[in-house]
Amino acid sequence: MASSSASGAEEARAPALTPLKLVGLACAFLALCLDVGAVLSPAWVTADGQYALSLWESCWRPNEDSNWQCSSTLETDWQIATLALLHGGAFLILISFLVALISVCTGSRRRFYKPVSVMLFAAVVLQACSLVLYPIKFIETISLRIYHEFNWGYGLAWGATIFSFGGAILYCLNPKNYEDYY
Repeated sequence: MASSSASGAEEARAPALTPLKLVGLACAFLALCLDVGAVLSPAWVTADGQYALSLWESCWRPNEDSNWQCSSTLETDWQIATLALLHGGAFLILISFLVALISVCTGSRRRFYKPVSVMLFAAVVLQACSLVLYPIKFIETISLRIYHEFNWGYGLAWGATIFSFGGAILYCLNPKNYEDYY
């Protein structure tokens, strides 16, 4: 009984909603938006207007005058693994964003801080694994003899990972000592 009354007093002392948690919620939302952009992006790797690789298809053009020829990338295991890890991370970000949003709307914030931060950290791990796997396996399996670069789709995925990490850190901060942060 004493622990429940202490918990109630602790809830009364903590501010209703800290700016850190709102920024964490915004980070989760931005990470989700960047993940959607990265998964839908047609440009993860490009090469001088002759080659383009996304998570869904690989397109090439033998010369400047010919049409693009495309094939599915869902035939190699590393590209499927990259897609699965990114989707897993995006799903965890979506769930953590929804839990955080519902907790803000219902007023039961404190008990959801830890699950949200754990889900965001798990999403960071999944996405970082996919973003390290992708260039290693690309360079190992696809030999392009022309200049190529990892393009904006790959960068959006890194941005989503960074925002997820930031949101996870913000949800780990203890609101009991809110005054210490300012």
